[in-house]
Amino acid sequence: MVLYTSGTTGRPKGVLHSHSTLEFTLRRSAAHWGIEAGDSAIMPSPVTHISGYANGLEMPLVAGTRTILMEAWNADEALELIEEYGVVGTVAATPFLVELADRARAAGKRLPTLRFFACGGAAVPPELIPAANGAFENLRAFRVFGASEVPLVTYGWPQDEALAATTDGEVVDYEVRIVDEDGREVPQGTEGEILAKGPAMMLGYADKAQSEAAITNDGFFLTGDLGTLDASGALTITGRKKDLIIRGGENISAVEIEDVLRTHAQVRDASVVAMPHERLGEGVCAYIICEGGQPVAQSLIDHVIASGLAKQKIPERWEFVDDYPRTASGKIRKDQLRADVKAKVEGGA
Repeated sequence: MVLYTSGTTGRPKGVLHSHSTLEFTLRRSAAHWGIEAGDSAIMPSPVTHISGYANGLEMPLVAGTRTILMEAWNADEALELIEEYGVVGTVAATPFLVELADRARAAGKRLPTLRFFACGGAAVPPELIPAANGAFENLRAFRVFGASEVPLVTYGWPQDEALAATTDGEVVDYEVRIVDEDGREVPQGTEGEILAKGPAMMLGYADKAQSEAAITNDGFFLTGDLGTLDASGALTITGRKKDLIIRGGENISAVEIEDVLRTHAQVRDASVVAMPHERLGEGVCAYIICEGGQPVAQSLIDHVIASGLAKQKIPERWEFVDDYPRTASGKIRKDQLRADVKAKVEGGA
């Protein structure tokens, strides 16, 4: 079968899978998360993408569960569906978890049937998981890592809130390498690109040339994600290679800046991208969704300085928006943000 990537960095790619690769992932995740026959799950992601298709359509056939499909994500509707059907969990984008917790607090609903929320697809600040858990009676939210090409390299830490909040999960069944720019493995705990190979890996892309570019000679998929791997097998995502801003020859992590900005009292969310810079090649631009009124730019600058980040990591441009362009599964389209600021800079705005 052909499933398509979400297209967060550009045009979606056709990914070839078999029912065997997906069934392996589903049986493993059901066991890891305590999913039982008869459980109900909610699925807000499109069934044309890997998470929606596998967890929404195939999980009932593999594990005997029931899926409540949503036409599109709406947190208030999700609250009603969870109550009506006794939903036990979901696999969805991180912004959906944040919005669901916010709506539950506002409505005074603790949703006791909701047991798990596997989230990914976006940077997750460490404080987000405990805050979300606190909004519900029995929820254990946790971060997972995977892609359409390598579904669920990690399965999270549903029983350990500290690890669930600070890492992207335990590597299970996959072989994972962390490599430098030259493809050499780096020491344990050192950041590098994540390469993965395992039983649920795609058969390849529909486009043979894309497959050859993305898979090493010994069968590892080049994820394009940056991260670290510790001795316990915990993988922590630190960013994407395309999220690196190369300012005057220095690599700057967008995720690091975003994590700091999200701790500002008037910032609900932050997304940092590269923008054209006449002298340095690339500069830093921050797109901000405000909380309780738009902050003065200087207060944001002071906040970044107070965090201890180096001065070259301070955003040079601030864009205040109501929301970000997103894929149907809720991921931020950073390619569109980069195109937006590029057009503004080149247009003199």
